[in-house]
Amino acid sequence: MTNDTTGRGRRGRRRIAGWTAAFAALAGAAAAALTVPAAHGADAEPDLGPNVQIFDPSMSAQDIQGKLDSVFGEQEKNQFGQARHALLFKPGSYDVKANVGFYTQVAGLGLSPDDTTINGQVHAEADWFDGNATQNFWRDAENLAVNPDGGADRWAVSQAAPYRRMHLKGDLQLDDGGWSSGGLLADTKVDGQVKSGSQQQWLSRNTEWGGWTGSNWNMVFVGAQNAPAGDFPNPPYTRVDKTPVSREKPFLYVDDDGAYKVFAPDVRKDSTGTSWSSGAPKGTSIPLDDFFIVKPGDTAEEMNAALDAGKHLLVTPGVYHLDAPLKVTRPDTVVLGLGLATLIPDNGVSAMTVADVDGVKLAGLLIDAGTENSETLMEVGPKDSSASHADNPTSLHDVFFRVGGAGVGKASTSLVVNSSNVIGDHTWIWRADHGDGVGWDSNTADQGLVVNGDDVTMYGLFVEHYQKHQTTWNGEGGRTYFYQNEMPYDPPNQDAWMNGSTKGYAAYKVADSVKRHEAWGLGSYCFFSTNKSVTAEHAFEVPQTPDVRFHDMVTVSLGGTGTINHVINGTGGPSDAGSNVANVTEYP
Repeated sequence: MTNDTTGRGRRGRRRIAGWTAAFAALAGAAAAALTVPAAHGADAEPDLGPNVQIFDPSMSAQDIQGKLDSVFGEQEKNQFGQARHALLFKPGSYDVKANVGFYTQVAGLGLSPDDTTINGQVHAEADWFDGNATQNFWRDAENLAVNPDGGADRWAVSQAAPYRRMHLKGDLQLDDGGWSSGGLLADTKVDGQVKSGSQQQWLSRNTEWGGWTGSNWNMVFVGAQNAPAGDFPNPPYTRVDKTPVSREKPFLYVDDDGAYKVFAPDVRKDSTGTSWSSGAPKGTSIPLDDFFIVKPGDTAEEMNAALDAGKHLLVTPGVYHLDAPLKVTRPDTVVLGLGLATLIPDNGVSAMTVADVDGVKLAGLLIDAGTENSETLMEVGPKDSSASHADNPTSLHDVFFRVGGAGVGKASTSLVVNSSNVIGDHTWIWRADHGDGVGWDSNTADQGLVVNGDDVTMYGLFVEHYQKHQTTWNGEGGRTYFYQNEMPYDPPNQDAWMNGSTKGYAAYKVADSVKRHEAWGLGSYCFFSTNKSVTAEHAFEVPQTPDVRFHDMVTVSLGGTGTINHVINGTGGPSDAGSNVANVTEYP
């Protein structure tokens, strides 16, 4: 760890008192360094570290607004900085405006979004980039009701910027007048109209609204009540009436007695609309005493000792260097990050491994590749995992990966899923195309996602710029609902980007051995800016078998810079300088 460790000993002495002697004997020297939160309740506020601000309705609106403005002033342009913030509002009503910048989470602490009301705005703008929202990444609005000034609010974002479990009592605009490149509404109710504007693609899952207007290349609605009429590609709407299997993201809240807890929602099947608008959501409340509260300065050794002792992890905002992978071995473990908490594996280790067990929940984390190549950044289930988790799947919520951008990073594969029945609920897996440490031979990364487990389901899968296949799917029964991809910008020439005798690598490859796979609403784009003569033979490569089915696909040559010859296998296309956009509605 490179973070400041001042005060760690004091925290350790205070927290260790709550641990059993048996664990102290088991963990040995590691236990001596552990920190565990003090008891929480109506008379005790938890210490969530230096980067969490908790607001109470008794505070003056002026003081709250001052803090919100101060954080935004720091974070508006801080795309690759080290600062992380969580701005949390206890239940009640507030007359403030929260402009949400990079690495900032703004969230309510109620069990329902309607427990916490912002009379003003919770918004994301692109003023810093002259209205261009294509780099408005890594921010988060959650679990709030908003009465917007003038009847409308704005969430002009692109990847890794979820608008989740929100109740907007007005209209919502998803752009800021310039370009914008896709995002997520989940478990959210908008009383008025959602206006997508320039958004190139978007996923709305388990949403409710007065109406939706706008389209561009790929708009997907899954379990969305009142989804707009029309069929791909004119307009490019893909509708799936019910969400087949999902779990909403765990979240921190304060109960009626003032005690802090984490709510872990139950799995829902064949659902529509939000989990909360018709009554209390179903799930489990976990006392904060069951969590190891990770703060800047804490190490992989301390986190692993807590996990071994049966603790969950609440990772407060910060950047954490790891000299060993975090090992999640117990079923139903929750690892919840606040404020885009960031894990960086050093010396070529993985950031996290998860055993082949039931019900693990990973949420709110950014995994940033270190300077020495990691074979994988995260592995869910070891190789040859074989257990069924159909009744209690592991799930990933707002878990993001980055290779390069903040500096040189290297990782052969970002995410490997070996367990079966895993649910992916919004992931952005990104080899950086801009920032520091970016180049064909600098931020090297073969593949973004490899799925080996069976019956894995992905919602809102964004994978971009990897040097070989962006996504490889080897497991049976996989399902993807919305896929967004850009191929690597920077192949220096065609010879450097060949898959055997095939030009380029497919963005989404289903293994030849797979018999069952289905996907809805997929987009893949090329922008071969280093050498526009580079060509990809196809975006999607799948076996020719009746139960491998793809619905509503689009390829785009952005500005005609490079070529994708075919959309899927030898069908559709080209997308090139003469014809930028190509669509295929059904395959086979």
